[in-house]
Amino acid sequence: MAEDRALTVRALLDAVRAEGRSTLTAPEGKVIADAYGIAVPGEELARDVDEAVAAAARFDGPVVLKIVSPDILHKTDAGGVIVGVEGAADVRAAFHKIIESAKAYNSEAKIDGIQVQQMLPPGQEVIVGAVTDPTFGKVVAFGLGGVLVEVLKDVTFRLAPVSADEAQSMLDSIKAAEILRGVRGAQPVDRWAVAEQIRRVSELVTDFPDIAEVDLNPVIATPEGAMAADVRVILTDEVPKERRKYSREEILRSMKRLMQPSSVAVIGASNEQGKIGNSVMRNLIDGGFGGEIHPVNPKADDILGRKAYKSVTDVPGEVDVAVFAIPAKFVASALEEVGRKGIPNAVLIPSGFAETGEHALQDEIVEIAERHGVRLLGPNIYGYYSTWHDLCATFCTPYDVKGGVALTSQSGGIGMAILGFARTTKTGVSAIVGLGNKSDLDEDDLLTWFGEDPNTDCIAMHLEDLKDGRAFVEAARATVPKKPVVVLKAGRTAAGAKAAGSHTGALAGDDAVYDDILKQAGVIRAPGLNDMLEYARALPILPTPKGDNIVIITGAGGSGVLLSDAVMDNGLELMEIPEDLDAAFRKFIPPFGAAGNPVDITGGEPPSTYEATIRLGLEDPRIHSLVLGYWHTIVTPPMVFAELTARVVAEFKERGIEKPVVASLAGDVEVEEACQYLFEHGVVAYPYTTEKPVAVLGAKYRWARAAGLLGGGR
Repeated sequence: MAEDRALTVRALLDAVRAEGRSTLTAPEGKVIADAYGIAVPGEELARDVDEAVAAAARFDGPVVLKIVSPDILHKTDAGGVIVGVEGAADVRAAFHKIIESAKAYNSEAKIDGIQVQQMLPPGQEVIVGAVTDPTFGKVVAFGLGGVLVEVLKDVTFRLAPVSADEAQSMLDSIKAAEILRGVRGAQPVDRWAVAEQIRRVSELVTDFPDIAEVDLNPVIATPEGAMAADVRVILTDEVPKERRKYSREEILRSMKRLMQPSSVAVIGASNEQGKIGNSVMRNLIDGGFGGEIHPVNPKADDILGRKAYKSVTDVPGEVDVAVFAIPAKFVASALEEVGRKGIPNAVLIPSGFAETGEHALQDEIVEIAERHGVRLLGPNIYGYYSTWHDLCATFCTPYDVKGGVALTSQSGGIGMAILGFARTTKTGVSAIVGLGNKSDLDEDDLLTWFGEDPNTDCIAMHLEDLKDGRAFVEAARATVPKKPVVVLKAGRTAAGAKAAGSHTGALAGDDAVYDDILKQAGVIRAPGLNDMLEYARALPILPTPKGDNIVIITGAGGSGVLLSDAVMDNGLELMEIPEDLDAAFRKFIPPFGAAGNPVDITGGEPPSTYEATIRLGLEDPRIHSLVLGYWHTIVTPPMVFAELTARVVAEFKERGIEKPVVASLAGDVEVEEACQYLFEHGVVAYPYTTEKPVAVLGAKYRWARAAGLLGGGR
């Protein structure tokens, strides 16, 4: 059956190409729909008016007449569609009117005839489609259809092919999901039938890579089923360039030698201060790297007290990493020597490659590296840090605070912002890696390594693009169940650069696709640089929540309202406080305070009130997370609040009770020190903001759901 349908579709596509066309006509679209079980109404092609009258008579009730022309893609724009035609006289009139309109629209257009289509009953119009994304390949789309799709752009995307469950999830991922469930007395649509349209389209484009776009718009969804009123299929001649693939074992083997080397060669090492080769050497030596450091410079015998070699091939023994600190024009010849030496990794600091238009030069080094089995990091990077190995292979400032956060960036400037943030906030890192032009090694290689690295608890990545979106998704899906992955994707406002031949194609802007597919992979997307860094810093500190019930305890009513807003904005749930818990909180707060949620203890309360209510929040198993709102008073100074909160949280941790606790501190400058103290003691706290602590909590919840640690997804 599957083989038969494949042969049918292949023969049709080949015939269309033989005619020099890239767009299928409606009758051709129906052939494909029928082959893949995509539900469409009954229809016939009428080549003259008498055939149209006869065809309409065979359908029960009114029909739709549509122009069939390979030269007219947008039928409505050409006046080529008339709806609700019934009776022989009306069919004749409509037939002639469509032909006249089509000729007026394009006098040269070839007209194959008129499609007479059974008119569908009223229902909810949705769009189902697929496009070829430059990053992710075949992507399937779903959203509200008809005019609404262009106005609201309420569309969601997934990698094709999708499973039945993934297709069903798309119905819940649009903002107007409630409409499909039935509102104001309307019956819900047949969700299975709609999901099947999505699944079958995704299967079609996966089976036939030369189908660039598919558009079912509108699909009429009713309680009884879902049918595509219009099918548009567009072909492409573009064949994506095959990227060299490495197995998981190969990636881990080379990455281990990159991140945990025993021997490093610096090509272009220098005694001259101010040179990149001098800075790299100093950082390796001063950073305490315990392995061998081999300077390579044909014009020196000794560099910083180390024997220098004329060529990397002269270096004795095995070398794990060659760090390049020479001009771009000399890289290719030196890389040949690295390959002959059998060095598995080359770290290319020099700029002057594809980023400056020198694509041929970059292609040359990629070819050399692939021929010799050398993995390339860069070019055009600041280097990299592997702190647990005391490795600082960079010309930038050193950093040696070991911790569980791995950070990567495509940009040198962002890399230095990462470094400064880590130093200021005392964030311990396992690695900081520059990726630059990503001629070879990229985010999926690093994700594969950091996912297995016992020293890494959280991974944060700044990226401008992905070379292979599917490889990244595969690596993310393998990593997310074990540890959070945070991504800052630059270029959110950039629209898709490709010309679109369908509604689906027009809607598939770069960022819309990235957003949904990163979410599909379980990645936490950060809205900005500071958010990415704060998520990376805070997520390893917060325990994983065991449920959705969040309680706010605040000393300021205004903060409580803002914290409540932040909870809602981050897709979290405020707990509905049961009567017994409400009464328990009321025992500790003054009569003019307010229980419920938020619990408002008021600003004049002593430390004992904060402590008692926090204890209650941690003690009650129905509460899963606490959001604290502190207001600076002399009665309870900031450090007093910080110390008591940290002490209580630590006490419960010793008893085996761990819940996420985040805090917003409003007050004078002393709250900054209090927040730092809380962070150091396992409570995520920020001064002067109600949004940031809750955003971090929301990120933890998103990861927990993606990792399958919390029931129910949103």
